[in-house]
Amino acid sequence: MHTVAWQKSTFSGNEQTNDCVEVAAIGEVMALRESDTPVTIVRTTPSALGALIRTLKGGAGHG
Repeated sequence: MHTVAWQKSTFSGNEQTNDCVEVAAIGEVMALRESDTPVTIVRTTPSALGALIRTLKGGAGHG
């Protein structure tokens, strides 16, 4: 078993009460989890995650 290096946004702050989404690269897979429920992990490909981020930054889904 290997150690996974989870990263979170610097916008989340450093306090324990600052829950956020964390991301990690595990080989060719991107893993995402909510910091307050770290046992639930969603896995996706880098291209799918990139498409999601581009969509969210573009404002799609608002309204």
